Amino acid sequence: MRLFLRVPHTLLLGTFLLFQACAAQSNLIEGEQVTVTKETLQYYLYYPEDYLSNPSQTYGLLLFLHGGGESGESQEEFKMNEPPKLLKEGKQFPFLILAPHNPHERKWWNTEAVMQLLDSIVAENRVDINRIYLTGISRGGNAVWELATQYPDRFAAMAVVCGMAPLPYAHWIDREMPIWVFHGELDETIPVEESDAMVEKLKSMNYNIQYTRYKGVGHNAWDRAYTTDSLYTWFAKQKRIN
Repeated sequence: MRLFLRVPHTLLLGTFLLFQACAAQSNLIEGEQVTVTKETLQYYLYYPEDYLSNPSQTYGLLLFLHGGGESGESQEEFKMNEPPKLLKEGKQFPFLILAPHNPHERKWWNTEAVMQLLDSIVAENRVDINRIYLTGISRGGNAVWELATQYPDRFAAMAVVCGMAPLPYAHWIDREMPIWVFHGELDETIPVEESDAMVEKLKSMNYNIQYTRYKGVGHNAWDRAYTTDSLYTWFAKQKRIN
């Protein structure tokens, strides 16, 4: 005689779902990996005229990040734009200027590598850590905004020329740091509305910000921004109060 056991459908369904859950969990593991990214950054470093004759004096430092047009080209090529161009022409500045080169034609700046380079230069030279300034154009302007949000306690002042702005993270920027933004209203590469919106947002939060919006100027707003002598006297007056 055969006996048949009837198993409720609900019990079968529950067993099936439990089996599925266990099977799914068996494919989920926890892991950890230490990653190391290496970057080779060539750079130019300018010293003020009196640096060697004043061995006990510390100086400010301006970090300049160039745009996408110079990325991936030879290091010599990116001296065609300011401020490296001004240095090549013999202009003197009251602070050191560090100008690294982005070796990747179609990649953003590696800002972690830039900060490692900056830390090395500061450690090896007589740099006042409370007078480190930040500026950049276009793709370098994007990186300047990024550095200001990711490292808000490092810079005494920043100037951004026609860069894309991280509007949702504006409040991450140090509220005490002076900011100067430049943009051409006819910019077809990075629309002027990028800077318009960021400046408006920062002003609404009472940030110390000024805005130069050039009429009749396209993407190359840097031609006028970096030949504005008052920009450098403005930088030289800024100092972080920790």
